[in-house]
Amino acid sequence: MTLLPPRLYVDVHILQTVPPANLNRDDQGNPKEAYYGGTRRSRVSSQAWKRATRMHFTEHMPTDDLATRTRRVASALTSVLKVRTGLAEEPASRLADALLAPLKISAGRKKGDTAYLLFYGRRQLDNVVGLVSDRAAELAALDDKELQAEVEKLAVEEQFSSGHPLDVALFGRMVADIATLRVDAAVQVAHALSTHAVSLEFDYFTAVDDLAEEERETGAGMIGTIGFNSATLYRYATVSLPQLRENLGEDTAAIEGIRKFVTSFARSVPSGYRNSFAHQTLPSLVSVVVRPDQPVNLVTAYEDPVAPSAGIAAESARRLAAEHRTAVDGWGDSPAFTAVCHAFRDETAQALEEAFGPAGTFPELLNGLDEHLSSAIAEAGR
Repeated sequence: MTLLPPRLYVDVHILQTVPPANLNRDDQGNPKEAYYGGTRRSRVSSQAWKRATRMHFTEHMPTDDLATRTRRVASALTSVLKVRTGLAEEPASRLADALLAPLKISAGRKKGDTAYLLFYGRRQLDNVVGLVSDRAAELAALDDKELQAEVEKLAVEEQFSSGHPLDVALFGRMVADIATLRVDAAVQVAHALSTHAVSLEFDYFTAVDDLAEEERETGAGMIGTIGFNSATLYRYATVSLPQLRENLGEDTAAIEGIRKFVTSFARSVPSGYRNSFAHQTLPSLVSVVVRPDQPVNLVTAYEDPVAPSAGIAAESARRLAAEHRTAVDGWGDSPAFTAVCHAFRDETAQALEEAFGPAGTFPELLNGLDEHLSSAIAEAGR
């Protein structure tokens, strides 16, 4: 693996217009909001869009290459042991507990649960089972003290500390009381904010009881309300290529990982009330900027909210282009690479071209990013 400068970031800027929806609800069941620039904005939390991105991965990657986040790692390990070794439930569960004991993960309130969600690769769990698969019955027959002594000779911690799947390498793993199990995230995701002011609205709905209707009974079978809003959202994320390469341990895997992240981040949408609003849209703009200095979130373009009469999406795109040029010209920070894919025309398209270069298709954007990152790694290796 070649050495890159410690700073090389891929910034992803997205504008996406969402129709009436409730993508990410608060404790009252209403769409999350935030005050920015003195006005109320629609907000979608970073956690919600990171999970949507991860779920998009699951549709396009082999199951064994994915990760699981759960408190029930002991139960998952027990299941794999039963399948791979033929052990019954009780001895498999006992062996699983013994294998996890050296990690010293704090126990949760419920028997068998950990105190927090553990993010691990499914292949990592298989590798742990591989340590004992040829002698599982022998180990299960030992008493507790002998079993623990045998397990302590095994490289269980090493299996969880290497060979990370892409989602763990991207989003990291925080284990507060076990430093060796921590994985620094290669990705930061901002809360999505509307570029304009929004107002919370409510959908008053009724549902009809089919059988009551047949009997000519009047009135609704159910009445309720759902909070919603509609917004043009500015979405931002940044990926550290050096950190991702460190987490994955391979140049090619890191470049492919960034491609998959940009694809899933752009194409995913949180699923809150999806059946009620069918809110799946594609972004009207995706831009990637490779920076050798620092990540730059361009949300400051919208501190002054876009006026409703301005053509919100187009004005948001022009604001983004102007803010990017300010970051480049005003600070003297020249990006190593820029690319943009968008659906705008006329003066908006011209402003975007001046800021980010000629527009291309989304596959062209991804291919150009791949080529640039491959060249950067090759140059670092000379």
